[in-house]
Amino acid sequence: MIVLLCLSAVFPVLMGTEVVNSNCFLATDCSDVYSSGKTSSGVYTVSSIDGPVQIYCDMIPSGENHSKGHWTVIVRRMDGEVNFYRPWDSYKRGFGNKEGEYWLGLEFIHLLTRRNRYKLRVDVEDFNGKKAYAVYESFSVDAESDGYKLHVSGFVNGGAGDSLTYHNGIKFSTFDKDQDNWKDGSCALTYSMGGFWYNNCDHTNPTGLYFWGKDDGSLFISTNWYYLNNNRKSVKTITMKITRVM
Repeated sequence: MIVLLCLSAVFPVLMGTEVVNSNCFLATDCSDVYSSGKTSSGVYTVSSIDGPVQIYCDMIPSGENHSKGHWTVIVRRMDGEVNFYRPWDSYKRGFGNKEGEYWLGLEFIHLLTRRNRYKLRVDVEDFNGKKAYAVYESFSVDAESDGYKLHVSGFVNGGAGDSLTYHNGIKFSTFDKDQDNWKDGSCALTYSMGGFWYNNCDHTNPTGLYFWGKDDGSLFISTNWYYLNNNRKSVKTITMKITRVM
């Protein structure tokens, strides 16, 4: 059965070949949303094998090459509003406020990147107003049976430096499911982290604690992108988003 999803929260009724709601369309990511004629950034509802999923689409159809794309946001931090210290199942299914801070969900990310090729862009800004980005020309996440292992390659520097290649080939970890490479303990549990592809432990932690510009003076735990300023001080904003590679 084909499920047709709508931009509104009201789903259509299918009667034979007739679609009751003309505002509905088949979509799996922000590229499909854009192709349907919806060109404004915002929250949209798309389809997955588990039913409807809300996503935030950052629509940038023109401009500098590495900015262009119909970006599906997978994680965004901006104000510390949402608690990211959550168990495995929350990171699997997704949580947060799609208009603000949220995590899209590992299972949905896996299904997207299994179906099509994607690249990743990471936008960061510190509390001094410094903005930069990093691009990875290839991005995918394995199935849960493989630990939602991360695959990134093809780094392009937009001033942020490469803080993610260190996490390439690493399984996802949360405080209740340790799959990191730290031999002496659990990164997520020991340092009260969120969930991420922790190695031993991190060069970036978008799901860490948000410190509102304060110098926390600690290792690993803050919402950081290490090579932005060669430290782990909490950044003001960090967004990871993917777009389909045709």
